[in-house]
Amino acid sequence: MPALNQAALDFLLTRRSRPAKTLTVPVPDRDALDVILTAAARTPDHGKLEPWRFIVLEKPALTRLAADVAERGAALGMHMDSIAKAVSQFANADLAVVVVSSPKPSEKVPAIEQVYSAGAVCLAMVNAALAAGWGANWLSGWASHDRPFVEASLGLTADEAVAGLIHLGTETNAPPERPRPDLAAITTWMSQ
Repeated sequence: MPALNQAALDFLLTRRSRPAKTLTVPVPDRDALDVILTAAARTPDHGKLEPWRFIVLEKPALTRLAADVAERGAALGMHMDSIAKAVSQFANADLAVVVVSSPKPSEKVPAIEQVYSAGAVCLAMVNAALAAGWGANWLSGWASHDRPFVEASLGLTADEAVAGLIHLGTETNAPPERPRPDLAAITTWMSQ
């Protein structure tokens, strides 16, 4: 039988993201964030391509991005509620990490596998932050998928995309448990 890491299993069976709007200061300092980023970078990565990178958004950058989102939403003629929701994601945050999907040319590793790896980095980062005692939440939103915004405001290249914005901080209240999937309804067993 394999060696059981009960503490890790218990953590994974009970983990719960913390809503970004409930996170506040203090936030991880650079040393604490370095541990979280290191854990996230240990994500499965077929071909060792590192098809992702990080952009750490501190409070001044988040404030600038909130203004950029408001301007971009207005230019697109978006409804004020959609703009306000996107603005608040940046304006009300104290620390966030953008996980950038940055596929590398490869004859062996399809681009979709590289995108999956970037998504796995997002979950690994949330789990690492939670395991380290911080609150964490993985968000996206219309601005993270808007090419002019991500290229002008975040500096992404034309072949990069935002896999997620990971909000980090101190949780102000623990969220209630939510319903989980019915395992029997989503699992098919094949013996042959």
